[in-house]
Amino acid sequence: MKTKTYLISGGIALLLAIFFLGRWTAPNSTNPHGDHNQSATAPSAQQIWNCSMHPQIQATEPGNCPICGMKLIPIGQGSGSEDGSRSFSMSETAKALADIQTSPVEKRFPQAEIRLVGKLGYDETKEKSLTARFPARIDELFVNFTGIPVKQGDHLALVYSPELLTAQSELLSAFQYDPNGSTTLAAREKLRLWDLLPQQIDSIIQSGKSSDHFELKAPISGVVVHKNVNEGDYIKTGQPLFRIVDLSALWLRLEAYESDLAWLRFGQQVSFSVEAYPGQTFQGRITFINPELDPKSRTVSVRVNVPNGDRKLKPGMFAKSIVRSNIALAGKVYSPAFAGKWISPMHPEIVKDAPGKCDICGMDLLPAEELGYVQDPNAEPPLVVPASAVLRTGKRAVVYVKIPDTETPTYEGREIEIGARAGDVFIVSSGLSIGDRVVINGAFKIDSALQIRAKPSMMNPEGDGPTPDHDHGDTVPTTGQSEHIDGNLLEFDSATTKDVLPHYFALHSALAADSIDEAKKALREMMAATGHSGPAGDLIHTMLKADLLDDLRRPHFEVLSNALIKSVSSYDEAFEGNLFQMHCPMVYPDRGADWLQKDNQLKNPYFGAMMQTCGEIHKEF
Repeated sequence: MKTKTYLISGGIALLLAIFFLGRWTAPNSTNPHGDHNQSATAPSAQQIWNCSMHPQIQATEPGNCPICGMKLIPIGQGSGSEDGSRSFSMSETAKALADIQTSPVEKRFPQAEIRLVGKLGYDETKEKSLTARFPARIDELFVNFTGIPVKQGDHLALVYSPELLTAQSELLSAFQYDPNGSTTLAAREKLRLWDLLPQQIDSIIQSGKSSDHFELKAPISGVVVHKNVNEGDYIKTGQPLFRIVDLSALWLRLEAYESDLAWLRFGQQVSFSVEAYPGQTFQGRITFINPELDPKSRTVSVRVNVPNGDRKLKPGMFAKSIVRSNIALAGKVYSPAFAGKWISPMHPEIVKDAPGKCDICGMDLLPAEELGYVQDPNAEPPLVVPASAVLRTGKRAVVYVKIPDTETPTYEGREIEIGARAGDVFIVSSGLSIGDRVVINGAFKIDSALQIRAKPSMMNPEGDGPTPDHDHGDTVPTTGQSEHIDGNLLEFDSATTKDVLPHYFALHSALAADSIDEAKKALREMMAATGHSGPAGDLIHTMLKADLLDDLRRPHFEVLSNALIKSVSSYDEAFEGNLFQMHCPMVYPDRGADWLQKDNQLKNPYFGAMMQTCGEIHKEF
């Protein structure tokens, strides 16, 4: 018993000795986890690397983000500590590696490009119908099929008419009695109203003989597009015989969306192309903008007069057109050709320096200002900023401006008010001055760095808090959930749709091939077109966190597909060629699911190789 007591006492003494020895040799640190854990949570180097998409990711050396795979960018740990609340500084090396680029704010007339599609058709003012002015019989038909080109005065048909014989006899009798009398003039007028040409009437008088047969002549030059009679037919007064169209001028009917109307004006020049002549551009001029909106297509019809002297263009051809508008202040269109001019409201080719009458229709000319143009030829251009410089959150617009005369590159965030977008620029209402240099590449990286330091940024305008709208936890949503993504909020405009579609098709191919790596690669490339914020950015973030193909496919790919289907239905100019909307009823038992493809060879992205050809073509765009 004593021996056991001695052993226990000796063991306790040994443990106490080891404990005090450890306390004496241990480093003096207040961190209970030791140096290793401290370095793991906060890099001790002066240079840290972080992800512009996921700013909580920090590393002491270059590499790729473990969440989205993007390359980490270098930012000095102490950088920006002395800066203002919305400014950020970095070294020249960090600036070069982050590829920060700036561009000056300037005043100029930006040019908006409106892309429209339409179809060529007849000029309705150059159509002529030939109808029977007296009862007759078609004895011989010289134009016996449609499409024959004729010149004015060419014979169309030989007809027999007793009524015409009587009218000729009346003319000859009146002429013999009094060549210049009222009876002779009335007889001539009667034949003229029966579509006899003046030379035909003169020929009857010169010959002194009437004939029971008569040749119908073409009233205008053009193409016979309708033939309503055959040889041997008896025709009645008023019956249509032929319709002739002069194709030396055509109408191009375009469909413009509501968002395009702000930049379209009467008299504007329009450039367009047709598939029959690749690489060749044709010109026309807007002569009519429909005052009503089509409630079904939500478009407005725009008519363009197109000269066609060489007859290369054919009615029925599809055309892709571009209208370029120089934008002035208050959203008005500036055209040097119309500045201070007066224009005919019916014939825009009639432009004069002073008030007057139209040379064609006699209508009063209107000042260009009444047609939506800037009247002052010396109008001041608006202040514009490159579109790539603007970070938008829906209600707010933020740019980063380079602060001049600083030892290290320093950038300051500013909220600005922007107007309409014209091409690759926004019109600036307030917040910037001419000469300011704004960041056009790398602005989101600067914004992410400000978020890390809890400073005001685009994503977190108040600062001093966690990054909003970014849940970077490791939880992956289960199938059938889409976190906080609302599909009704996901919308793409025409330009974004055009940029997103190639990456969407790459994503579709990857899902159909059961490749999650290729799918995430396509998503990362897609984010360059959609941006990192907003519903599209949130959806792509969520999809990038998925570990399983099924989590990526349903419902996220469906949400993305539905938004793009809605967009291509509204914007024909967002894609070229044909697109196919596919539908698989097996994705969800109650409704199925849709997606887009470039071809009609069905490849199901929701099931991949398991059910590659499950589905059908639902619609073709």
